[in-house]
Amino acid sequence: MLRPSFIPPPWQRELRDLCRYRRTLVQERTREKQRAEKLLEDTQIKLSSVISDIFGKSGRDMLDALIAGQRDPYVLADLARGSMRGKKSVLQEALTGHFRDHHGYLLAMMCDRIDALTAQIEALTGRIDEAIAPFAAQMAQLDEIPGVGKTGAQELIAEIGVDMARFPTAAHLVSWAKFAPRARQSAGKSKPGSTGKGNPWIAGTLGEAAIGAARTKTFLGSRYHRLARRRGKQRALVAAGNSILTITYYLLSDPGARFTDLGPDWHDRLTPLRRKRQLIAELERLSGKKVLLQEAAA
Repeated sequence: MLRPSFIPPPWQRELRDLCRYRRTLVQERTREKQRAEKLLEDTQIKLSSVISDIFGKSGRDMLDALIAGQRDPYVLADLARGSMRGKKSVLQEALTGHFRDHHGYLLAMMCDRIDALTAQIEALTGRIDEAIAPFAAQMAQLDEIPGVGKTGAQELIAEIGVDMARFPTAAHLVSWAKFAPRARQSAGKSKPGSTGKGNPWIAGTLGEAAIGAARTKTFLGSRYHRLARRRGKQRALVAAGNSILTITYYLLSDPGARFTDLGPDWHDRLTPLRRKRQLIAELERLSGKKVLLQEAAA
């Protein structure tokens, strides 16, 4: 068990404050962007249906033009850059709405707030880079885990530290982070378990890492999709987060360890007989017929 008297060292407490505040500002910036998008939707400007990030270079040029008083959809669409210019006709339609000076005033305030938050986030990131510099090796280890990345590695180190000696096993770390569902039984019947209420900061980091890993063709991505089909997306995210935290424990426990992906087909290679049964069941479901296997002719 954890030593009850454990107190994070000063460097970790400072890094934790910086990382948590950065995450708070990122969340505030996201909410402000959502407000701006809703404002545009209210004026029938459907820019987000054409541009994935309306605050990118092309989208921001169009927003600034709207704020400056430009209302002609043809002129606005002509501000598109790069590959976005191939969508000019669709952009013209999306930029045809009822945007007035009133909306421009509000949008200008929202964009100013987004810019201010972005500047603060960049300043915090620079301060975090300086604070975590002594642990560059550990950051490099965690950065190799699919879905984690530089920001996720910084936040994991801020929340759990780099000394894994205080956790007897990886299971203790996972349990401490509340990423291990607890079994519930009553009258001999098992009921769906929950992880309990844990640290929301580490939960946010692991959740984002799990979503990122789910988009990769790796063991973690395969694990997520296998479980999502049977148990649902939320439980699959918890399981992927559990695996990421377990990997983190073993990497930080060994300074020379490097992440090695087991591969997306690891479960298939581990249990070929189970995979065979799954394929037969799937074929029977699709064909509506019974499938029997026989030895191939020599």
